Amino acid sequence: MFGTSGIRGQVGRDVTASLALSVGRAVGTAGYDRVVVGRDVRESGATLLDALSAGLRECGSDVVDVGVEATPTIARAVEWLEADAGVVITASHNPPTDNGIKLWTPSGKAFGPERRAEITEIVEFESYDLAAWDGLGERTARTGARAHHREALRSAVDVDDSLEVVVDVGNGAGAITAEALAELGCHVTTLNGQPDGSFPGRPSEPTAETLEALQTVVAGTDADVGIAHDGDADRMVAVDETGTFVPKDSLLALFAREAAEDGTRVAAPVDTSLAVEDTLSAVGASLTRTRVGDVYVAERATEPDVVFGGEPSGAWIWPEQTLCPDGPLAACRLVELVADRGPLSELVASIETYPIRRTSVDVGDKRAVMEAVRSRVLESYDDVDAMDGVRVDVGDGWFLLRASGTQPLVRVTAEARAEERADVLFEEARAIVTDAAE
Repeated sequence: MFGTSGIRGQVGRDVTASLALSVGRAVGTAGYDRVVVGRDVRESGATLLDALSAGLRECGSDVVDVGVEATPTIARAVEWLEADAGVVITASHNPPTDNGIKLWTPSGKAFGPERRAEITEIVEFESYDLAAWDGLGERTARTGARAHHREALRSAVDVDDSLEVVVDVGNGAGAITAEALAELGCHVTTLNGQPDGSFPGRPSEPTAETLEALQTVVAGTDADVGIAHDGDADRMVAVDETGTFVPKDSLLALFAREAAEDGTRVAAPVDTSLAVEDTLSAVGASLTRTRVGDVYVAERATEPDVVFGGEPSGAWIWPEQTLCPDGPLAACRLVELVADRGPLSELVASIETYPIRRTSVDVGDKRAVMEAVRSRVLESYDDVDAMDGVRVDVGDGWFLLRASGTQPLVRVTAEARAEERADVLFEEARAIVTDAAE
């Protein structure tokens, strides 16, 4: 039922009001008595949120509805409103046909494997603890979650210079970023600022290919930096002052270097570039690798010497602030970095990068294919990490073969310090998957 980032799928097929009702009942049955709920801008979210809230109330839980907000705004509100859990109806960067459900703890960390397993078991066995007629929970609306989040951003960031920033909201729930940057003294221009769950301005996932308008506007103006979010603003990516998309691994390395100091660690998943590891090594810090998924990065970030966690997907976690990926916080931190250290293009150029190759292979049964892949890799290579898929370290490079958490795909990633070596590793890795699929 749960993937790497909660429950997601096509509305009316995978994600239905019936499912939302069941999840709400399960969360209430599991003993979460006060639950903060909210949603992103997708119209299907209204129906799903009503069903989820009904399930919670049926099992005696009180529901605090903070409305349509960014996922990090809702996740942060769980602790602020002294709730036991939070639920966001969102499909994040997925297309408008999709929606989903993500569960949060008061620390800002998404529900981990044990909590998810508990909810799944209750739903599968329909072992709901329904309240008596006079024990139903209440549903109340609560304003102020965004203001609380903005205040946290202002307290965490200090921008001395008034920078020109372009924020591409992507028709999603991330308007808080433009508001917070304006309050920090920046001159902000927004693109695709009208909330619309059909995402008419561009696809919800912000990539170099989907951010053509942002790149053009930044390049054609005096803007110092461009910011873009996905539909629920848990992700943040950037464009430098020349209008060039900043590679996500480079952005991860920049954030990691700024947060780290001698003897500390940074958490990032198994598909993270060597560039991050080398950048941290230069300042006496180290990289600790996790499974793919912000919940696993957040879990590692609870360890005392881990000062930052990030994923190349665009999810950034500063544990001293919150354990949820906070796109608006990342945007404010990046603007602060540019104001303090100079042009983003120069900062990016200071990160030594290496050729990295990525693709996905369609497979019929990804579980069976990965079993064959794992067997082949363990027989053929010495340095293998099977924490999440199989990652092979060959000294001058590495490759990762990993099943998608939401689609019938096996993802192939390879990186080396030389172009030709990266190509060889990539073809070698892809052949392992295609042979196993056949």
